[in-house]
Amino acid sequence: MVKAVLFDFDGVLTIDATGSYSICNYISKNTNIDKDLFQKEYYKYNEKLLYGKINHKDIWSRLCENLGQDIPFEILEDSFINTPIDTNMMKVVYRLKEEGYKIAMVTDNKKDRIDSVVNYYKLNEVFDTIIVSAEIGSGKKERDIFIQTIKKLQVEANECVFIDNNDKNLIAPKKMGMKVIYFDDYTRNMDDFLDELFKFGVKI
Repeated sequence: MVKAVLFDFDGVLTIDATGSYSICNYISKNTNIDKDLFQKEYYKYNEKLLYGKINHKDIWSRLCENLGQDIPFEILEDSFINTPIDTNMMKVVYRLKEEGYKIAMVTDNKKDRIDSVVNYYKLNEVFDTIIVSAEIGSGKKERDIFIQTIKKLQVEANECVFIDNNDKNLIAPKKMGMKVIYFDDYTRNMDDFLDELFKFGVKI
């Protein structure tokens, strides 16, 4: 019996496939810096940001210097809260919560970004727990992030459904016994997604 539904953030709860794309796209549009140029520089730090080895404040002056641009840090912070949220998916999240399911977010992400998004959208009101790779130093291709999630939710792996827009992120939780759903972030077919939930006995 399913007791908990776990959601990836970017690409599932948001329209853009990755958080890095959201950040780079927003900054490019609001500074007139070429997106490919900014993206190339930003991605130099991406993995360390995702695993919490550094944060955005650590890299910002160096990133700006390498680009030859003085980009206000506030524009980066604005990019966090301007991440395009999928309102249809969030309606599903709230409905699942109303049905009594425990709800979690499990995301390979930057801590400062997720903190901003969670505070801005008051996501702590609906998510029972939010586990971020940068906080624990482990991502979704490994088990640890999922082990910590089910401990906090006080459920077993086989009582969970996990949804992600990257097949590779479904391998570890599936091996643990979780039910998994691949969500196509391009087609964003909600009917197919709801059918998948129904197949696992999730009431919505």
